[in-house]
Amino acid sequence: MVRLSNFPRAKMSNQPGNSNSAPPALIRLDQVAIRFGDQAVLRGINLDMARGETLVVIGESGCGKTVLLKLIIGLLTPSEGRITFDGRALAELSDRELTRQRMRFGFLFQGAALFDSLTIFDNVAFGLREGARSKPSRPSAASNEPGGVSPRSGEPGGVSSRRLDEAAIRDTVRHRLQEVGLPIMSDAINELILQTRRRHPVTSIVVTHDLTTVHKVADRVVMLYPLARLQPEEKQVIFDGPPKGLADSGDPRVRQFVEGRSQKIENSPTR
Repeated sequence: MVRLSNFPRAKMSNQPGNSNSAPPALIRLDQVAIRFGDQAVLRGINLDMARGETLVVIGESGCGKTVLLKLIIGLLTPSEGRITFDGRALAELSDRELTRQRMRFGFLFQGAALFDSLTIFDNVAFGLREGARSKPSRPSAASNEPGGVSPRSGEPGGVSSRRLDEAAIRDTVRHRLQEVGLPIMSDAINELILQTRRRHPVTSIVVTHDLTTVHKVADRVVMLYPLARLQPEEKQVIFDGPPKGLADSGDPRVRQFVEGRSQKIENSPTR
């Protein structure tokens, strides 16, 4: 789960003819590709993400979903193409500027990925302390965030996985972030994501295989397909639209994923 904060927007240069156009995308990928040695993972990705949108990325394992997230937050550099965040090209930022931009992101890993030697409170406070952005005070009772847990919770072996995920979501929010990007299965966690979105102005990217999560939290869904099974002229994004459009997609690869069928579809619908 990745979240991005609504810090002041970068100043945009005036461009002729754009005075009445829609606000610029918060995140833009323009013909982005990445390869590791001889292995291509992403190719020709064009993606605009609006401020405040919740985008869910789906697709089978190995299609490049996590690599996409790492590109967006600047942990990886594309082999081709351009990525902009809030009007600024990531490749043109200095190390200091890139670090500052990353402070606007929160990243929730699969399985919470908290420090198991720390309490939940100390996990949530860790980034704030390290970033010297504030000195969080320890609450005397349960957190007033939705799904709050006791500040004493989180001793090793003493907290359920759902509670750990709840704490990790609060961790991203308290870092004033806005993007989502890894699988959360419990419906209680889905509800927590929705409550968080109502309480905080966030833009989110969620990567998941869980269709309940897709239909409950997504404004928009993008589906990637593995490059190894595509022809050179085929697009890697095989679906981009609202969740309700998945079941009615004309692409059999999309329907296969949605219906959970395991048989391989060798040919795409059009060539």
